[in-house]
Amino acid sequence: MNENVLRAGLLATAKAMANCGLNTGTAGNASVRCSRGFLITPSGMAYEDCTPDDMALVAMDGSWRGPYAPSSEWRIHRDILAAHPEAGAVLHSHAPFATALACHRKPIPAFHYMVARFGGDDIRCAPYATFGTQALSDGAIEALDGRNACLLANHGMIVFGSDLRRTLALAVEFEGLCEQYWRACQIGEPTLLTAAEMSEVMALFKTYGQARPAASDKS
Repeated sequence: MNENVLRAGLLATAKAMANCGLNTGTAGNASVRCSRGFLITPSGMAYEDCTPDDMALVAMDGSWRGPYAPSSEWRIHRDILAAHPEAGAVLHSHAPFATALACHRKPIPAFHYMVARFGGDDIRCAPYATFGTQALSDGAIEALDGRNACLLANHGMIVFGSDLRRTLALAVEFEGLCEQYWRACQIGEPTLLTAAEMSEVMALFKTYGQARPAASDKS
């Protein structure tokens, strides 16, 4: 895709994060893969004040170009894109319910079948590490093994998808799931689905949302 189109899409996604309740202020960041590496939101900039040209271009070796420095979390974006060829975009936010769970360092178990939407029978919480460090990235990569979302201890959430639109939608869905789990825990420990029940759901999710031929009319 044309890099200018990607820049505009990335800025629109960053602005949408606040409108979707995923972020406040300059917290959080997003990136999108491009032919020269990836584009990422700039460090410490209010997205309302940014233009598409302000999005930083980062090569996979960490070198960058642009009027402003890339987000301090560029490593975690770079490493996810390198580890997951299917990933076209990455989003990190301090969404309220995801962050609340992350501050308790609580993984999300199979309390609801939609946990399978994120790749497995639970959603892991990566160990705490200082923001922007390689240690944070390494922990996230491990937590994302077989998953497309995880919590970051005492920090927030991170998700990836095939493109910017799908990644934003996944992040909104993930925050909603975090809210449901948080609310369920207010009245006690939720009853969890069994491994067999989650396996059945995960098998169904392999074709979830894909076009299917219409059933033949046998009348």
